[in-house]
Amino acid sequence: MSSALPVLGAALNHTSVLQHRDWIFDRHRDLELQDFHTADILDGDWRSLVSVYKKTLDGYKGRLSIHGPFWGFTIDSRDPLIREVVTKRLIQGLEVCEALGATQMVVHSPFTTWDYNNLDLNTGARQKLFELAHLTLKSVVSRAEQIGCELVIENIEDINPADRLELALSFKSSSIFVSIDTGHAHYAHHSTGAPPVDAYVINAGNYLKHVHLQDADGYADRHWLPGDGTVNWRAVFSALKNLTSNPRLVLEVKDQIKLMRGINFLCDQGLAE
Repeated sequence: MSSALPVLGAALNHTSVLQHRDWIFDRHRDLELQDFHTADILDGDWRSLVSVYKKTLDGYKGRLSIHGPFWGFTIDSRDPLIREVVTKRLIQGLEVCEALGATQMVVHSPFTTWDYNNLDLNTGARQKLFELAHLTLKSVVSRAEQIGCELVIENIEDINPADRLELALSFKSSSIFVSIDTGHAHYAHHSTGAPPVDAYVINAGNYLKHVHLQDADGYADRHWLPGDGTVNWRAVFSALKNLTSNPRLVLEVKDQIKLMRGINFLCDQGLAE
């Protein structure tokens, strides 16, 4: 990042995009669309929703992304039939990206709390997880490369931030990087012994291409507005300043109607614009 303050974006559904459209367009802010990750949308008439978005975002010149599908599966399933479904869902997500012109899709990490305590105690378990993830994602990564779309792996239960980075690097692809969700990291820090949120940023380094900004109390996945929880935002943004990868910084909060209160909190702290 340059010496200038980072410009904030948001992860929103279409209703909220309409509400905050002027704010999005004032700086052509990073925008993550959150309407395309469910089975009913992916198996339905998602192209009509893409057409609606193209009208809504006519003239938008910012970096566009989507949250990829994730409900009900993991990318390291041992069942080959399940892997086929997961691959299909993620390819469907990339088809949406191609139709929208989106250049990034969020994918959930496979690493669990159980994994942290057991992977390296069971011979070959870590290697097996990587092998299964590669079997699931091989064609997905290839398709992402073809359409110029990045896949970013978001921490969910991850305790060791290095795990996700190692997995991303193992693909040796220019289309797969890491994402950080600040609330997930804060939960893991307080509830499962993970390092603090800024350590996730430091570990990812310039392979960090996307951040979900949300506040939490360390007990649950709150998705509160920044300022409503206990995330150390100064430490997080201090770590971000050292990066040159220019990650997309998007607020992902439950109360999208009051999004600007969270935006204003970070801006008033002198952390972002």
